[in-house]
Amino acid sequence: MNLDRVIAVRNNKTIYRDGDRCIKVFCAEYSKADVLNEALNQARIEETGLHIPKIIEVTTIDGKWAIVSEYIKGKTLAKLMEEDPDKKEEYINLLVDLQMSVHAKTSPLLNKLKDKMSRKIAETELDATTRYDLHTRLEGMPKHNKVCHGDFNPSNIIIAEDGTPYILDWSHATQGNASADVARTYLLFWLNGDITGAELYLDTFCKKSDTAKQYVQKWMPIVAASQSVKGNEREREFLMSWVGVVDYQ
Repeated sequence: MNLDRVIAVRNNKTIYRDGDRCIKVFCAEYSKADVLNEALNQARIEETGLHIPKIIEVTTIDGKWAIVSEYIKGKTLAKLMEEDPDKKEEYINLLVDLQMSVHAKTSPLLNKLKDKMSRKIAETELDATTRYDLHTRLEGMPKHNKVCHGDFNPSNIIIAEDGTPYILDWSHATQGNASADVARTYLLFWLNGDITGAELYLDTFCKKSDTAKQYVQKWMPIVAASQSVKGNEREREFLMSWVGVVDYQ
């Protein structure tokens, strides 16, 4: 494999292009179970018929785990938004349409979103009373089985040269309540400093899906808490500030 062309560097992984293949190489300390789970998620999502890069193989390179998949030539939706800000509303409409197409799918063997969030909340540094409250809120939310991406944002959408949108990075995929996935995307806009984009996204999603905004907002403290166990200190501080944002009756 040719690993000369780096196309992205992320926490604990580097992504290369080798012709028509994309090679994601994980750091030596990365969990084998997490690598295999990510590949399994992607394989299961392939079966739903969504446009995603297909898995070619899972291998090791110099003792490091790697996932090899199709390389999709094009631009991310984030890049297109940056290049043409006047089209932001159009691009956010596309983002919402794509996310709704994900939520329209089911994949019964995916991990359950509620189980993952419950585990993450238990791992936070929140006090026992707050954790108990969040677990209670989580258990009280309606149980669904829709495919949820878990990290759905404009940088994970590639618009191919023929105009076909492809959805990348299924490492966080679960099945559960779509509004939790929407709350995550909303918080990702905030984390990126795009408050206007966050509000436009949420308004657009709620209008197109006929979802009450208050329903999505009820998920935000739960999602923020569950996401706070990873990322850098600045992100953790921001997410923790959302834990008490919504007052439950």
